[in-house]
This record gives sequence, C-alpha cells and structure tokens, in this order.
Amino acid sequence: MIGAVLWENGFNFKEIGAATMVLFAVIDIFGSIPIIIALKEKTGQIFPLRTASVALFILVGFLFLGESILGLIGVGINEFAVAGSFVLFFMALEMILGVDIFRDSGKSSKKVASVVPLAFPMIAGAGTMTSLISLRAEFELINILIAIVLNLLVVWIVLRLTSTFEKLLGEAGIAILKKVFGIVLLAIAIKLFSSNIKELF
Repeated sequence: MIGAVLWENGFNFKEIGAATMVLFAVIDIFGSIPIIIALKEKTGQIFPLRTASVALFILVGFLFLGESILGLIGVGINEFAVAGSFVLFFMALEMILGVDIFRDSGKSSKKVASVVPLAFPMIAGAGTMTSLISLRAEFELINILIAIVLNLLVVWIVLRLTSTFEKLLGEAGIAILKKVFGIVLLAIAIKLFSSNIKELF
C-alpha cells in the first residue's frame, strides 16, 4: 500500500540516487570535518541533532517556499550567497591566523554555533539552495525530499563522530588540517562572493 502511494507520487530510485549524490557533493560534510572540530574547540560542544534538524528545516522550507519568500521580501539567492561568504571568510581567518573574531557570549553561543555557521551557511548554504532549485526542475519532489533526509542523516552521523575524528587525527593533525582547510575555506568564501556579487549589479 505504502509502496503504491510512493510510486504514484513519482518515487524513483535513480532520481533519489542522483539527487543524493548532487547534494552530498555540495554539502561536502567530510571535507568540513576540520571546520567542525575547530568549532567544537571554540564552543566546547556541537549539537548534532540540533544542527541536522535546523538544516533539514531550512532545506525543506526552501524547497517548498524559498523562491516565493525571497521574491516576497525582495531578496535573491545571490544576496544570501554573499552574506554567507562573509561568515565563511571570517571563519577561515580564525582558522588560519588563530584569532578570535566570533565572540562567545556564554552557554547560548554554544547552541547558536550549531545553527550559525554550521547549519547555515555551511550545510544549508547558498550552494545547496541553488542545487535544490536545479533539482526541482529535473526531479520529482518526493525524490528530492528523500535525498535531503539521507544527506542530513550522514551529516548527523559525522557530527556524532567528531570526537572519534579528533582522536584519530591527534592535536598535531588537527592543527595542520585547520590551517590547510582554513585556506580552502577562504578560497571557497572568495569564490562564493565573486561569483554572486556580480549578479547584484
């Protein structure tokens, strides 16, 4: 009965696989492990379920209402991308230079870090949102939704295993990766800014 309903709504394993791989490549949660470790060191704790839940809410909400809401308030995906690039830029500077730019404000800041910048713009960022718009034009809605859930399940698992990755890498390994990925993140921020700023003028 459930299978019949799914097939009637366009359920397709091939579309699910394709959409999952596209989102997996854009989110790149494994490439973000050094950044996640750096955030954990700064805030003391990462909340995997909160991060995955917020990212799920943002992505599903954007899938259904994103373009309409952005159009209603007069803000485009390019503005979101530019704003997100600034957050990533300052995060990269922290990792490369070992300075504190984002100031802690007590226990609440630890919870906020799981939302900004982790859930947005790192996971549910401009690239992911743009990909959803493209996928919406090609695939059935139910297949995209399943792809989102599968990707965020992987995100949740990786976030849960952050301590394990820390032990495997060790202090020296983490320090090196922070610098290297800080430069990579800086390059991503600059690319995100440059590729979207020209669309605003």
